[in-house]
Amino acid sequence: MASPLRYADIYEQSIRQPERFWGEAAGEIRWSRPWSQVLDVSRKPFCRWFVGGRLNTCDNCLDRHVEAGRGEQTAIIYDSPVTGTLRKITYGELLDEVARFAGVLTGLGVAKGDRVVIYMPMIPEAVIAMLACARIGAIHSVVFGGFAPNELAVRINDAKPKLVVSGSCGIEGKKTIPYKPLLDEAIRLADHKPERCILFQRPQLTAPLIEGRDHDWATLMREAVPAPCVPIEATDPLYILYTSGTTGRPKGVMRDNGGHAVALMWSMRYIYDIRPGEVYWAASDVGWVVGHSYIVYGPLLMGCTTVLYEGKPVGTPDPGAFWRVIDQHKVSVLFTAPTAFRAIKKEDPRGEYLKKYDIRSLRYLFLAGERLDPDTYHWASGMLGIPVVDHWWQTETGWAIAADCMGIEPFPIKAGSPTKAVPGYDVRIVDPRGNPLPNGQEGYVVIRLPLPPGCLPTLWQDDERYLEYVERVDGCYLTGDGGFYDEEGYLFIMGRIDDVINVAGHRLSTGSMEEIIARHPDVAECAVLGVQDALKGQVPIGFVVLKSGVKRAPDGIAEELVQMVRSELGALACFKQCAIVKALPKTRSGKILRATMRKIADGEPFEIPSTIEDVSVLKGIEEEARRIGYAKGAGV
Repeated sequence: MASPLRYADIYEQSIRQPERFWGEAAGEIRWSRPWSQVLDVSRKPFCRWFVGGRLNTCDNCLDRHVEAGRGEQTAIIYDSPVTGTLRKITYGELLDEVARFAGVLTGLGVAKGDRVVIYMPMIPEAVIAMLACARIGAIHSVVFGGFAPNELAVRINDAKPKLVVSGSCGIEGKKTIPYKPLLDEAIRLADHKPERCILFQRPQLTAPLIEGRDHDWATLMREAVPAPCVPIEATDPLYILYTSGTTGRPKGVMRDNGGHAVALMWSMRYIYDIRPGEVYWAASDVGWVVGHSYIVYGPLLMGCTTVLYEGKPVGTPDPGAFWRVIDQHKVSVLFTAPTAFRAIKKEDPRGEYLKKYDIRSLRYLFLAGERLDPDTYHWASGMLGIPVVDHWWQTETGWAIAADCMGIEPFPIKAGSPTKAVPGYDVRIVDPRGNPLPNGQEGYVVIRLPLPPGCLPTLWQDDERYLEYVERVDGCYLTGDGGFYDEEGYLFIMGRIDDVINVAGHRLSTGSMEEIIARHPDVAECAVLGVQDALKGQVPIGFVVLKSGVKRAPDGIAEELVQMVRSELGALACFKQCAIVKALPKTRSGKILRATMRKIADGEPFEIPSTIEDVSVLKGIEEEARRIGYAKGAGV
């Protein structure tokens, strides 16, 4: 389906003539009033897109598709192996549910500009609540279901919601996690008290309601009067999303309505090469930016069928879970995190479960969220026989900064690289003083301002902290990542700037070491950290998870890994210690908690992140770090 358009021409126009480029792209969106100005840079670095325009994001996701005669097409496939549930919701049915829940919200006094916190599991009602807020101009803030009460309270204090929407419970594997006690405690801790709470009672657990404050979802929906779409300024906020791992003062990434809709619509066609009616699956969670952009808004703007999956890549029930979903629902494009494929590779390294399913419908696999190591890329590519596309983006940008754009002109894929900057993003490599660096030299990855549509225009009620992104390097947004361009103009992202360590005056990338370790045939995944050293300042140590079924002695494998790094990077890397562990600590979105691991190894005090998937894994990291001579602090 790729277009005959040339990447170089499209990219050049997007950088040289952004107003023309994005003005044409905005023609794919339905506007109730056209914009007077495509790009307003009068308050640099605070730039605004489609000033004066009015639209409604929910209208573009639902109403216009139904009016075009596609109301019988499936909008959402809710596939929940943890509850044994499969439900298909058409565009017409989804519009009805969303309009009625929008009526519920207005009936409880929620109006344009009010905030609504959504604290729900991966169920259709979470999507319905998001779209209902968009329908009436309320600003939603989705908080990952099951977050600790203190972290939820911090977000309530910052967003100051009029109302909270929650579910009675979440399902984690075979465990039922009650949400209501967590919500009640969060409200008790919060200085701001929401006026109302709406609770969706799941069949797995019925939660008690507090009279006067709490309302039952089903009861309200039976009595609801559908609400129409409210015209919204393009520059008005659609949602607030707090960056994962935030502690203390939160950082609320704000997304506007107009630029967001235009950018996501463009990305669906030109990055993911997907068309209306096809099945698109982002195996993530609505609590993360991937869920916002590519479970909910992107696919529905395009008119796709989106898969809402409540399960894991392994264990629900086995490593064939993803293949089953692709086969059963004829998924065309899958987007997930590299960690999901590392988990599958660990449990089924030879792909025996894949042989049970017919996944010929799958055209592309897109991976993002963490750096895609070459070993995982080669494993997935060899198994699937389709393009495996590494692409790089952030919560702040809301969509891909760099990717091999399948809908434009696909380039030969290079393992370890997200290929090239996406049109709209002027990506540069600079030194700490902002001076440009030549190809092949690693430095800070920055994006020249203005950022394209869809990126954060600022932080929620915090312009001052937004300036921290854009004032360190003049005229640029600092991504916080390090990387380089190779001689052919391919971009390589080597990890967070903090992950570049200084060993006896030599700056070394821990990402480079991870890339070497991941090539070992027995390694499922790994993390390399820079830890404190009295003589050299920092030295790298590795934590490695082996593939299932490996029988060899861990100490022997660890020694081989040390030798691999030393032989490729030389003795100056000082990579001498490598620990074999059962698992790496991760957030629920799949990111490895390297900063927490580093503090454990250095014996420093740390807070257990609210985003962590399994706290017990930290103890294993501490034990192995002690065994190799580190983690000499108070302990986990």
